[in-house]
Amino acid sequence: MPDSQTLGLLIAAMVAGIVCFRLYSVLGRRTGHEPPPPHALPQSQPAVLPQPVQQSVPASNGLLDIQSADRGFNAPKFLAGAREAYGRIVTAFAKGDREDLHPLLSPDVFAAFDAGIAARTGPGTAFVKLHDARIKASVLHGRQAEITVAFTAEFANGNLIDVWTFERNLDSADPNWILVATSGDGPE
Repeated sequence: MPDSQTLGLLIAAMVAGIVCFRLYSVLGRRTGHEPPPPHALPQSQPAVLPQPVQQSVPASNGLLDIQSADRGFNAPKFLAGAREAYGRIVTAFAKGDREDLHPLLSPDVFAAFDAGIAARTGPGTAFVKLHDARIKASVLHGRQAEITVAFTAEFANGNLIDVWTFERNLDSADPNWILVATSGDGPE
């Protein structure tokens, strides 16, 4: 005759077996409140909207597109480089150092800076400090990436905001971004 301890263990095992069977039969069943599987969703065509000429907020799609096209792209690293480039460019412009400016600017922007240096009668306004730099827009055209950054800087004659657009061909071995457009209250 089995003792009471073995009988209790046998009853507990049967109860656990019944509970497990009931859970197995209930779990995984559809109740009608589940979302449809992804392949069953209707495929809609995205609406084609006109693109604004200048965006005032970061184009997250643009940064994601650039990051997808160039796995080495890192937005904080880009912004640190843009801050450094800003300081170098405005300092070289104030000093009239065309040689330092040339590799950092596109031909059109270099021509504008060169004309500004030539038209100036005295030394340029001294750059004091860069307060802020923020990505305002970004776009990828094929393999050509463009990022627009707003800089808030302090110069000897006051604060100003510059909006600069940098460009880089992602197929290029050169990791440097080139300044291709400027707007805002540039230094005198």
